[in-house]
This record gives sequence, C-alpha cells and structure tokens, in this order.
Amino acid sequence: MIDNSSDDAIHVHRHGPLQLAGRVFYPVVIFILAVVAATMLYPERSAALFDALLGGVVHYFGWYYIFICAAFIGFCIWVGFSRFGTLRLGPDDSRPDFSRLSWYTMLFSAGIGIGVIFYGTAEPVAHFHNAPREFASETVAAARYAVHLTWMEWGACAFAIYIVVGLALGFATHRRGRPLTIRWGLEPLFGHWVRGWVGDLIDIVAMIGTVFGLATTLGLGVMQINTGLDYLGLFDASLDLRITLIALISLAAGVSVLTGLSRGIKWLSNLNILLAIVLLIWVLTLGPTLFILKGVTASVGYYFTHILQSSFETDFAQDSDQWQSYWTVFFWAWWIAWGPFVGTFLARISRGRTVREFTLGVLTVPTIGICIWFGTMGWAALEREMFGIGGLGDVAAQQVIFEYLAGLPLSFYSSLLAIVLIVTFFVTSADSGAFVLAVLSTGGLTRPPAATRAFWVILQGLVSIGLALAGGLSALQAASLVGGLPFSVVMILMCVAVVKSMQADLAAREPIR
Repeated sequence: MIDNSSDDAIHVHRHGPLQLAGRVFYPVVIFILAVVAATMLYPERSAALFDALLGGVVHYFGWYYIFICAAFIGFCIWVGFSRFGTLRLGPDDSRPDFSRLSWYTMLFSAGIGIGVIFYGTAEPVAHFHNAPREFASETVAAARYAVHLTWMEWGACAFAIYIVVGLALGFATHRRGRPLTIRWGLEPLFGHWVRGWVGDLIDIVAMIGTVFGLATTLGLGVMQINTGLDYLGLFDASLDLRITLIALISLAAGVSVLTGLSRGIKWLSNLNILLAIVLLIWVLTLGPTLFILKGVTASVGYYFTHILQSSFETDFAQDSDQWQSYWTVFFWAWWIAWGPFVGTFLARISRGRTVREFTLGVLTVPTIGICIWFGTMGWAALEREMFGIGGLGDVAAQQVIFEYLAGLPLSFYSSLLAIVLIVTFFVTSADSGAFVLAVLSTGGLTRPPAATRAFWVILQGLVSIGLALAGGLSALQAASLVGGLPFSVVMILMCVAVVKSMQADLAAREPIR
C-alpha cells in the first residue's frame, strides 16, 4: 500500500504553501492561459475552429457517445447488483463521513448545478416548438416527448458517467490508499506507468477539461443572473455587471472553499436544495397544479415505455445531424467533460459508502430529483404554451424562467428567489471545482492547502472575466466538449480497472483451500 504522504507517490514538490505537483500544475496553467489568450485575441477564429472540431466530433462519433453512455448506465446497474456491492469505499469497518442527506445534496449541487435553472423551463419549451424527428411541433405528442427527452438527457446518463469516475477513484483512494487523482483509477491496468509521464498526461487532460467545463458553466450562470436582475429592473444588463458578478461570486466561492467540505461546501449545498424545493413548491402551488401532476404522471409511463429506443436514437435518416449536435450528443459530451471534476469530488465525499449504495444510490436518487424538477418546471411552462398566452418560445433561453414566473402571483419575489438559487448553485460549483483542482494539482491531497484552493478560485474567476470581455464563451465550451472524447476512453479503461481491483479484493476475502 502506498503512503498518501509520500512525495514520491504523489509527485508533490513542496514549493512554499501551494505544495504543487509541478509536472501537472505548470503545464495545465500554461496551457489554460495560452488558450484563453488566443480566444481573447482572436475570438471569431477561435469560435470557428472549435465549432468545426465539435461538428466533426458529433458527426463521426455521435453514435459512439450514445452507445457508451447507455453502456455506462448498464455498467453501474450491473456493479450495484453484483457481488461487488458489499465492498466499501474504504476499510471494511469504515463508515460515511457525511449524512446521506448532505451527501446527496453535495453530489447533486456539484453534478448539475446551474444547468437545472438555465434549462429547467427553456429546454422543454424549445423541444415543443421545434420538435425532433417525426413529431409535429406544438402538439400534445411534441410536449410529451419534450419532457421525456429532457429527462433522458439530464438524468441517469449524467450520473452514470460521474459514478464510473468516482467509483474508480474512490476505490483506489479509500480502499487501496492511493492519492486522489485520475491516474490512480487506472493503476490496476497500467501499473507503475501511472507514476510517470502517462499518469501526468492523464491528470493534465482531466484538469484542463475541468477548468474549461467550469468556466463555460459559470459563464452561463452569470449570463442568467445578469438577465434576471435586468428583468426585475434592479440593474441594467451589461458587460460591467457580468464582470462584477463574476468577481463577487468568486469571492464568495473563495470564502466557502476555504472553510472546507464539512462547513462551507456542505451547508451551501444543503441551502441549494432547500431553495430549489421552495421554488418548486411555489410553481406547483401557484401554477397549473393539476395539469402538472397529470403531466408528470403521464410522463413516467411514457419514459419507461420509450427510454430504451430513445437512448440509442441517432440521426442516421436525417440530412443533417445539427439537431442532435445541439441537444442529445451535446449533453452526453458535456457530462463526460465534467466527469473528472464531479467524479473526483464524488469520490472525495463518499468514503465509507458501500459500492451498492454508491452506484445505485447516485444513479437513482438524483435522477428522481431531476425528473421532479424538469417535470414540474417543464409541464408548467408547456401548459402556458399549449393553453395559455404562450410567448416563451420567443425569448432567449436564459430569460425563459423569468418570463414564466412573471405570469404567476408575487412574480418579483419568485424571480428574486430564482436569482438567489442561481447564485448559490454558482458558488457551489465554483468552490467544489476549485477544491477538486486543488486536489489534482497537489498530487491527490484530500485536504489541499488553503493557498492552492484560493489560487484556483482566483484563476477560475479571471478565466471567466477574460472570456466575458472577449465574447469567447462559445469557443471554450466547444473546446471542452471536444476534450471529452479522449477522456471517454479513459472512462472505459476505468470500468475495466475498477472491476479488476474489486475482483482482487473479493478473492483475498475467500479462505484458502
């Protein structure tokens, strides 16, 4: 067993308070600054280049994304119900560090975050007005399929991806005493190679994908906060306001991440879920309550009837794969790009959980939460489009939720609640992301130095501000999705590696005959 404190094991060079794994840290920072600089200097060329790369990935590998995402769900179910389920992510006598409620709120806040507010009403409305494939737009069939498709894109697949990464890292770190970095999840396959340049390259790719993925998501969050404040008449939407918001929220994230997991991040995650429940009840109570309940109930049956076909649907019979590149495959690639970040964070907070609870719990409970959220918000918005005044399909995606809430009683307060919820999700994503980056850049220290955590909060904020100034958010978003392709191969290898490792542990349990 490797000692976590060993510099040789985790490649840490103790230069001052940062305690950096220099062979990983410096290439990552240099590459990030170079890409951001190029994006700021040549925003249009960068956007065109990365859009072309993303289009090529979707066109040639869209089928691959669809197939492996379904395979990851199957893998998680198989592992959860297999004999491996009794193993723990830690010694046999270990118990969880966090309550089950806090554990779920932290993984949900980190794994989905701002996206549920941004797309909760906007995506079902978009599918309703621009129905995919054989459905006629603005029909009952289109509405039913819109909610179904949203559930599929935001549910089990995303969390299956996080489980694969988190299981491999959690087993390696908590069960076998390895440092908490991506490379060690592949040790059962690569052996001593994970200590050298191969392991360095794996961690570098994971960290770059994490920074870019977070930067683009945080960019979406600031855009929506900016829109909401302008919609309420509190502040005029402007670039200066966006930059100010990034700075203030980065400051709040810095305070949260410096207080540690057991205080700042945990309590902020709990607050996220509480505020989300309040907004959900608000919409359910003041909106078309009976219609929402009927719609969600009908969607459950439709989901289980069509999920297998939908999960493997491709654009093979279409003239263009533009629709799928903008929706299904886009989200599959996005979840994989977020895999290193959320998987590492999930592994860190899951010590003491059994493999069965980890795989089946993370796969089902957050997915149910996703279905409740998108079902309620989606059917509420669709009722307005189908039988009310409509108009939600004519506004920008970040404005849809505020436009819908404006039609309910006490709209100012509900919109203000939505803005506060976006801010808390924003801060949670920023601080948990900075925590993971600090872990990876110190070679896997589960309690990275405060200075390292603060550095990554500051760098994330500067990257987001730079992209806001240059208008380069879309280019970096495309870049992060393209980067998810090679990491998907790492995930497949992780599945093999963790099964091999669990088999070895079970074999060691059996008495010698």
